[in-house]
Amino acid sequence: MYQVTFSDQSLAELEKLDTLKQLELADMISGLSPEALKNPQGKVGVFQRGTKKLYRLRAGDFRIYFTVRAADQITCEVILPQHTLTDFVYRTKLPLAEDQIVEQHSTFWEYIDGLINRNKKP
Repeated sequence: MYQVTFSDQSLAELEKLDTLKQLELADMISGLSPEALKNPQGKVGVFQRGTKKLYRLRAGDFRIYFTVRAADQITCEVILPQHTLTDFVYRTKLPLAEDQIVEQHSTFWEYIDGLINRNKKP
């Protein structure tokens, strides 16, 4: 079990949620095993951002991005709602201000099409 610290952004996101959801997310991240981080698959992913190794945990309607600081310490860097433009931009490592680059990325249009199709009434 890991000791978890939260960035200002992740704390702010948690504070928007009801207490039970906060506890659920905290339990999910603190309950990760070292084996899950050594061989990320399923709900856990890993990618490099510069020199930093970031992990992603799919936690229900949220994506938790975190770093491992020590053998028993995790820092929750960012919590984002899934299927949002912010989550997409964070995952693709693009700064939010670079709208044109985002628009040129093929998955951006797939994301937009998915939103349109999901919101269409049958």
